[in-house]
Amino acid sequence: MLQSKKEMMSFLGFASYYRQHLKDFAIHARSLYRICGQKTVFEMTQERIQAYEKIRYALTNAPLLMMPDWELPFKLCIDACGEGLGAALHQVQIVTEKPYQGPVCFISRQIKPT
Repeated sequence: MLQSKKEMMSFLGFASYYRQHLKDFAIHARSLYRICGQKTVFEMTQERIQAYEKIRYALTNAPLLMMPDWELPFKLCIDACGEGLGAALHQVQIVTEKPYQGPVCFISRQIKPT
């Protein structure tokens, strides 16, 4: 488990590099980014531990992204909630002689409070 802001920032930097491979990354990372501020006390609440575990699990079990075939149609799946926005770009391609719908990329963003 992470013990300091420095470790949290390092983890988030690493995970953020792979954010296109991770569904709903921004939503899961939101509570973790909150404790990285200078005036914030580092405290791993149950919510933050769950968010950390979800990202860690996603990093080790992320789906393989497909190379886009520009001749085939794409399918855009979008989702929104009060905390963030997410989208997944999918495409149906023939994989091992069977049609397979797989992700081409994932995109997510946090919604900042006004």
